[in-house]
Amino acid sequence: MKDIQNQRDYRNIPINKVGIKNLRYPITVRDRRDGFQHTIASINMYVDLPHEYKGTHMSRFVEMLHLLKPEVSLKKFSAILENMKKHLNAASAHMEMTFPYFIEKKAPVSTAPGLMDYTCSIIGSSDPEGKVDLVSEVVVPISSVCPCSMEISDYGAHNQRGEVRLSTRFRKFIWIEDMIELVEASASSDVYSVLKRVDEKCVTEKAFSNPKFVEDIVRDVAKKLQADDNITWFSVSAENFESIHNHSAYAHITSS
Repeated sequence: MKDIQNQRDYRNIPINKVGIKNLRYPITVRDRRDGFQHTIASINMYVDLPHEYKGTHMSRFVEMLHLLKPEVSLKKFSAILENMKKHLNAASAHMEMTFPYFIEKKAPVSTAPGLMDYTCSIIGSSDPEGKVDLVSEVVVPISSVCPCSMEISDYGAHNQRGEVRLSTRFRKFIWIEDMIELVEASASSDVYSVLKRVDEKCVTEKAFSNPKFVEDIVRDVAKKLQADDNITWFSVSAENFESIHNHSAYAHITSS
């Protein structure tokens, strides 16, 4: 059958990224407690397209995902990027995989269990020289109490739920759980899915004894990462969904 994609294009314009986006696909990721966890990812896969080709072969992207079975690992992630380049005659390849990751988290006093879900991503690319770049990312819900409000108010202080986005490059494997715990320890308080009254009292008092601006949160995360020799690069941002404003508070740090 005639291969339209391989026909020559005469406009002489290369394409930086071409491929598929928002493909839902079942995956298995490493779980620190249970070994592995099944989840569903939203996947973007792209390659570059030289100026002389009319198009790429979209179906081949989906076929290559079978290389991920039975788990998503850094080794398999790298292998799939190289296979994308090989089978699609491309110089570079890029893949983004975003998925919910579930951790059983017990309430601080009653120890009532509940599942917390965190949005996680693995982002990878392979350049024309074959250098593979991998970034691991987590989005962590947190709670914060405003230090300024606490200082100037006669009664309490305003507090809100926020979100911290942490991306890292590293020398050796890093657990998703370790990234999440690092962020939660840097907030006024972490967030739970199940809280009894004794837990709500504990969490509220913990947060009010530990007020944090978004600036404090990103600096505390950055300080811990700077002291970790395994981390070669990081990006951390905090967004507070303000309870007394019609806007969010935001701070961001990227390492050099």
